[in-house]
This record gives sequence, structure tokens and C-alpha cells, in this order.
Amino acid sequence: MSSFLSVSTELLKGFGENVKLFGLTLLFSLPLGLIITFCSTSKFKPLKWLSKTFVWIIRGTPLMLQLFVVLYVPGLLFNFPIKVRFTAALIAFVINYSCYFSEIYRGGIESIPKGQYEAGQVLGMTKPQIFFKVVLMQVVKRIIPPMSNEIITLVKDTSLARVIAVSEIIMAADRFSARGIIWPLFYTGVFFLLFNGVLTILFGKIEKKLDYYRG
Repeated sequence: MSSFLSVSTELLKGFGENVKLFGLTLLFSLPLGLIITFCSTSKFKPLKWLSKTFVWIIRGTPLMLQLFVVLYVPGLLFNFPIKVRFTAALIAFVINYSCYFSEIYRGGIESIPKGQYEAGQVLGMTKPQIFFKVVLMQVVKRIIPPMSNEIITLVKDTSLARVIAVSEIIMAADRFSARGIIWPLFYTGVFFLLFNGVLTILFGKIEKKLDYYRG
């Protein structure tokens, strides 16, 4: 029993790093994704194609590779090494997920009929007013399912931070494996299942709350 409690305590500490990485990634990538969306849909073509190319590169390469790039390339090219590995992981995750979120935002915005924009213009509304008062809530409703899938994937992807030696839950379990204790490695799945279960319930409630609107 004491062994189980000590293992649980160690894994919980490691999972704290996963949760911190998850929370900070969401905090920065959600607004950054919206900025990238505006760049990708800009009428200024150089900005539009630069943004689209950047998104294509990030979405087309493995997150694991991006973690190594962020950790090592600044030091190699600019003599500006990122000394805190958690910071490197956070930067890589924010860049990666902001690109994925930007595509979800773009799909949601482009799914709104043009007639609604035209109706807002007829009523004398400015473009920001049309976006925030007419379009935004419809976009939010439409992007909740894909966003929830991406956010749940983010929870699991935080375990990739171990490849650059961020001491998250899988790395904590590996330390027990080195001593010949294998079961903590499988036990880590319980932490992810419980956390994702809470998120699934939360997103389900949000979807139900938005059911009143059937745009």
C-alpha cells in the first residue's frame, strides 16, 4: 500500500508538469491561432501566403521534431540557447497547436454564409461589430467539436515533452521501470483517462448550452 501511495505521489508530481504545459499551451495558442487565421485570410497576399506556408510546415512535420528544433536551433544559429527545457517545450507546443487551431477557426469563419455579413452591412454595422455580434457565437458553436478533439489530443501530446527531458508523468514512470517496476508505466493511463474524462464532460455541457442556437 505504501508503495502504491509513493508511486501515485511521484506520478502526480509528474502529471502536474503535463497539466501546466497543457494549460499554458491553451492560454497562448488559442489567441495566437486567431491571429494566424486573420493573417491566412488577409487580402494582403504576401502575408497570406507566408502564413499559409508556415501553417503547412508546422502541420506537416512531427511535433517531436519541432521540440528538438526549438530546443537546439536557437543555440546553434543565434548563440541564444533555451536553457529551460520546459520553456522550449512550451514554445514548440504553442506554435504547433496555434497552427492547428487557426485552421479550425478558419473553417468555422468560412462556414458562415456571406449573406449574414451582408445583412450586417445593410444594418450599418462595422466589420468588427459584424464579427463579434453576428458571426462569433455561430463560429464558436461550429468549432466546439473539432476544438474539443484537438484539446483532448493536446493532453496526450504533453507526454512527448519527455523527449527533451521535461520531467512529466511518463518520465516519472520510466524511473520506476529502470528499477524493474513496470506497472507505474501503465498506471499513467489512469491519469490521462480521468483528465480527459473531465474535459469530455465539460465540452459536452458546453455543446448542450449552445444548442439553443441553431444557425
